[in-house]
Amino acid sequence: MSVYQPTYVDPKTGKRVKSGLWWYEFAFAGRRIRESAKTRSKTVAREAEKRRRRELEEGYNGISDKRDERIRTVGELGKDYLTDYTLRHKSDRFVTYAIRNIKAHLGERMAVEVSDATVKDYQSARLRDNAAPKTINEEVGILVRLLGDQGGAIRARLRQQKVFKLATRSRTGRSFTVEETDLLLMHAKAAKRSPVIHPALMLALNAGLRDAEIRTLQ
Repeated sequence: MSVYQPTYVDPKTGKRVKSGLWWYEFAFAGRRIRESAKTRSKTVAREAEKRRRRELEEGYNGISDKRDERIRTVGELGKDYLTDYTLRHKSDRFVTYAIRNIKAHLGERMAVEVSDATVKDYQSARLRDNAAPKTINEEVGILVRLLGDQGGAIRARLRQQKVFKLATRSRTGRSFTVEETDLLLMHAKAAKRSPVIHPALMLALNAGLRDAEIRTLQ
């Protein structure tokens, strides 16, 4: 176990300088944990390191999950989840998209590290990505499912706090006018980049088919 102050290149002077904040680094279950203690005090950083290690050890020794699963990364669990999902469902388009975002933000984290705070941080990060609340809610649902029993416990606690799902807007749909429909079809027919959009719209308007039904027609 060790605490240290990393160095970085100052963009203004081009010189290498030492960070004012302390970091800690240690090995846990064969993996390297390297995080900022977010403090300028070496003593506080050492205490933060001890607390972080204790959190990991307590999670690792949890009763409900197997240990070998708890030290796997979120990225590894996501890959297995997507493989299983693809075998069981016709379309995996959104799940593939969701797993890609989850791995981008949390892929290197071990399952044992994921907590209520991790999920809330993920929600905030995706909002900063300008993702829609509905999309984020669906991604979080996938995240807690791939975590198994641990995810179920996180879901229950966040629901109790009433923060498991972000608020979404309720939009009431409306029918197109005849003029709007004609204009839509005119532009669709003239679209050179998407030659199939016009027949797809004709099917939707005249046969009442949904998007997924149209895309899977043979």
